Amino acid sequence: MYEENSIDKNSVIPIYYQLAKLFEGKIQRGELKPGESMPTEMKIVADFGVSRMTVRKAIAELVAKGMVHAQQGKGTFVSNPKLDNVVFELNNFDQEIRQRGFEYKTTLIEAKIIKADERLRKIFKIDDHNFRLLYFRSVISAEDEKLAYEVKYTIYTKSKPILEFELQDPNLPYLITANSDYLPMSSKKVLQAAVSAKEDASILSIGLNTPLLVVEQTIYDGQLKPVGWSKSVYRGDRYKLTSNDGWYKEE
Repeated sequence: MYEENSIDKNSVIPIYYQLAKLFEGKIQRGELKPGESMPTEMKIVADFGVSRMTVRKAIAELVAKGMVHAQQGKGTFVSNPKLDNVVFELNNFDQEIRQRGFEYKTTLIEAKIIKADERLRKIFKIDDHNFRLLYFRSVISAEDEKLAYEVKYTIYTKSKPILEFELQDPNLPYLITANSDYLPMSSKKVLQAAVSAKEDASILSIGLNTPLLVVEQTIYDGQLKPVGWSKSVYRGDRYKLTSNDGWYKEE
């Protein structure tokens, strides 16, 4: 068993998130070092008494943060901190909203299978005009105030069942893991400043030209094939940017 096992199965905090935070702490404390392999899925399952899907969801969370990466046929490894670039990230939504004394919720608006248009075929680097994607759209709110919305696309695998409760999860790598045959191994995020257009204003119930932060994320498999893409639109008055070097952890 691990020296520090803080998984509380009776907590309202999702088990996968607790597990991800546990390993994040091990990486930040140097107990798991860059280049070192993570325990196998089956070992984590046995040590913590959780399902394999929960483990994959926790690993997907760490992949999304750039803290670990998978190598096809070899396993999952702790990534090297990127000290040569300034990496900006939106503050954790849950933390940001809870600091204001609010509870947040995610409302799924749409979930359907679509045929990829030219723009999406270009993003996914696919020429097939019959290429299908799973499309999700959701709104994030607190105290009945809409604060952000997200659109997500993942490659559609016909044999995979689509479970509605899983679609509420904002984690794009997990949506890919749960609803396709692909394994997320790396991601890229691009952040832009923008102002609200008509559609943004309508969805978020804000005025035109309101400041926004827009984050586009692309998820890749081990062959650097795009397997997921999302766009998150945040109200600019609800977020701030931070920059940390390496695995810095604020005490």
